[in-house]
Amino acid sequence: MKVKDFNYLQFKLTPDYEGEVQATFISANSNTHKRPVVLYIHGFIDYFFHPHVAEFLNEEGYDFCALELRKYGHSLLPHQHPNYCRNIEEYFEEVDASILKIREINDSEIILMGHSNGGLIASLYLNKGSEKLQISALVLNSPFLDVNMSPWVRNLLKPISKFVGSINPYWKLDGMLSPIYPNSIHEDHKGEWPFDKVLKPLDGFPVYFKWSRAIMAAQDELKNNSNIRIPVLLMHSHDSYLPKKYEARVMKSDIVLNVDHMKTIGPSLGENVTMIEIKDGMHDLFLSPKPVRDLAFKTLVNWLGDTV
Repeated sequence: MKVKDFNYLQFKLTPDYEGEVQATFISANSNTHKRPVVLYIHGFIDYFFHPHVAEFLNEEGYDFCALELRKYGHSLLPHQHPNYCRNIEEYFEEVDASILKIREINDSEIILMGHSNGGLIASLYLNKGSEKLQISALVLNSPFLDVNMSPWVRNLLKPISKFVGSINPYWKLDGMLSPIYPNSIHEDHKGEWPFDKVLKPLDGFPVYFKWSRAIMAAQDELKNNSNIRIPVLLMHSHDSYLPKKYEARVMKSDIVLNVDHMKTIGPSLGENVTMIEIKDGMHDLFLSPKPVRDLAFKTLVNWLGDTV
């Protein structure tokens, strides 16, 4: 399901270990190509279904583009394992392509914005990506800076993932992700948003050991070596927990990631990081109930106005 009033462009990328690869570059038809542009990268088990974010930014004087990564959303091909990677740097090719595409028609500032796993990818890209100097600012919406488990479980998972992944790169764990969060945001259940349940299943996609190894390696690299030179805004909820069933607190907490990880790791991402807590925010702050997402939007544009 494509979003109305947006243009979808497929990037044909270098074939990988599964064969043909593509990514999807999405741009708002209302863009002027003369204003600063926000390039948005989605999270895990996710794709672009956020026209309200583009509309808000357009009204505030920004162009908007989004990238659906390889093996996600409209980029997923029949022969591929959904949302799978073996190294986070695989995604750099489509980030490069998106930046260069923007540069073909717009010479204004580019702001990179990442949600959850997209925030992890964007942060690593701004340390190592070949076009990172084209980016003027980074916005992180509840970034995936650490896995939401105890340190001893994480330390145990790392060697297990490495060993199992070396035997079978597609060894997976089904049922690892709770359906409570996607149910809390979908319009057919507790939320407001009409996302495609094929592209973003309520029960999620499998979690592969090889994928988890790639995620933790990227997180460790950021913890130990991150040196982002441009201004960073990191927004997160005031609360997080892992519910066992739906309850009212679900609608005003991050129930996917641990905000304490963001508070601890976030300030060390670079030399100019602004940390802002959004009270009652859900995991994707821009999908939170309207008063909360309005606060997140206001926080975003105020920071951009002072920064870009």
